[in-house]
Amino acid sequence: MVPTISELQDPLRIAGRTFTSRLILGTGKYRTLGEMQQALAASSCEIVTVAVRRVQMGQEAPGHQGLAQAIDWQRYWLLPNTAGCTTADEALRAARLGRELCRTLGQEDNNWVKLEVIRDPKYLLPDPLGTLRAAEQLVHEGFAVLPYIHADPELARRLWELGTVTVMPLGSPIGSGQGLKNRENIAIIIENSPVPVVVDAGIAVPSEAAQAMELGAEAVLVNTAIAQAQNAGMMALAMAGGVRAGRVAFRAGPMVRRVVAQASSPVTGLVGSL
Repeated sequence: MVPTISELQDPLRIAGRTFTSRLILGTGKYRTLGEMQQALAASSCEIVTVAVRRVQMGQEAPGHQGLAQAIDWQRYWLLPNTAGCTTADEALRAARLGRELCRTLGQEDNNWVKLEVIRDPKYLLPDPLGTLRAAEQLVHEGFAVLPYIHADPELARRLWELGTVTVMPLGSPIGSGQGLKNRENIAIIIENSPVPVVVDAGIAVPSEAAQAMELGAEAVLVNTAIAQAQNAGMMALAMAGGVRAGRVAFRAGPMVRRVVAQASSPVTGLVGSL
C-alpha cells in the first residue's frame, strides 16, 4: 500500500524538541537580508544557525547588521554557533554569549550551541582535540551541544558518550561544494550513533542532500549552497525537496545493489521456449 501523507509524518527530535523539517539553514554569505528571509521561508526550515561572534547585540560585524532582528524568533529555533573560534576557551565564551543572545531574543529555555573549534584558516577543518575539550565543559554546564567534526567514527563516539545531543560530521570542507567526500565514514557514524547525525558542510546541490538522507542522516545543514546560488529562494526550495525525498527513500528501504544484472521482467514463458 502507498502510505498517506499523514503516515509519512516523520518528525526530527533533538534534545527533547520536535521539528517537522530536517533541513537546517545557516545565515551567512547572503547578498542581502531580504534574500536570506526569502530562503528561510522557501525552505520551510525550523532551525536557523547564527554565528554568535558576528551578531553580538550592539556590535554586529560588517555585513551582519540587523541579522538577529531580521528573523522571526517566534517561528524559528535559534542554533547559536561558535564560528570563528580557534580554541576551546574561545568557543566556551562564545557559547555562553549565545545562550544570553537566545534569552535576549525571547528563547529563554534555549541552551543549544553548534560547537565549532577551527584553527586551520585555509581548509577550515575542525580541531578534534579542542572540540572534545570544549564539548566536555559545555555538557557539564548544561548546554545541548551539537558538535561540528571530521567524519571520524571514533571522535563521534567519544562525543556522544560525553553527552552531546547530535554529532555533525562534515561532508567536505565548509563552503567547498564538493559534496559527500566522506560518505563511507558518515555511514559508519550513522550505523552506530545513538544520537541524531546531522551532515554539515560541503553540500552543493539537492541531490547531495538527498544522498546524505538516504544514508540515514537525521538532518542536513546547508548555508553556502543556498546563499550563493543565483536564486537563493529557489535553491532553498529545491534543497527542502531533496531532503524530503532522501528521507522517504531511506524509510522505504532501498533495493540491494548487485554486481551483476538481474532481469526485471519474467524469464519464463519466453517466445523461444513455447
